[in-house]
Amino acid sequence: MKIVVIGGTGLIGSKVVARLAAQGHEVIAASPKTGVNALTGEGLAEALAGAQVVVDVANSPSFEDNAVLDFFQTSGRNLAAAEKAAGVGHHVALSVVGTDKLSQSGYFRAKIAQEAQIRDAGIPYTIVRSTQFLEFLGGIAHSGAEGDVVRLSAALIQPIASDDVAEAVADHALADPVNGMVDIAGPERFRMDELVQRYLEATADPRKVVTDPEARYFGAELKDDTLVPEGAAWLGKTTFEAWMAQSRGAQR
Repeated sequence: MKIVVIGGTGLIGSKVVARLAAQGHEVIAASPKTGVNALTGEGLAEALAGAQVVVDVANSPSFEDNAVLDFFQTSGRNLAAAEKAAGVGHHVALSVVGTDKLSQSGYFRAKIAQEAQIRDAGIPYTIVRSTQFLEFLGGIAHSGAEGDVVRLSAALIQPIASDDVAEAVADHALADPVNGMVDIAGPERFRMDELVQRYLEATADPRKVVTDPEARYFGAELKDDTLVPEGAAWLGKTTFEAWMAQSRGAQR
């Protein structure tokens, strides 16, 4: 089977490409680095020729409100047109658990628009909604940093390792379209403030987390159910401690 992975050289995309290629599929890692640009349309027709499945795990290089909206809307239109021309039978996209509850954030308004565009495109699809990546804990800390402290909400979080995300996305790329959304998450739930404090201590970061009920997550207010799945979800296997051990091993 020929599968094109948009964003195929990034954190998740490169892992998806490796998994699918190891199973014997013809996999194209499509990104500006490889001459395929969904935002401009460059190289799309050539990359998608003969493809049965397209996996979109690309992300906007800018999180500025207008830029991120333009990225997802423009690349989405270009992808849909190229997929229809190539006769692609399944579009798999990576999104975020709780996207529809985070509309106060410009980034998540753009993800809402992306999801709507996929639903309306007329191509069989699967939207894989993931919780936050464990690899993003440092970014969450940075988002709430104020000097020597980090102000964060105590809302629930159920982060997932990027290896587990790639496994779930690859599995759905090989399965039939669900024409809907599936949630994936890590195996453990934490309070965001407590987990980030553990992460900072484990990485020898001297900053301290201050619990702030008013702290926003990239511009959006959080409740306990905002960032965690509701109902059934595919759960990864990698715990926080196991991920930290792997991270320390990789650094050595």
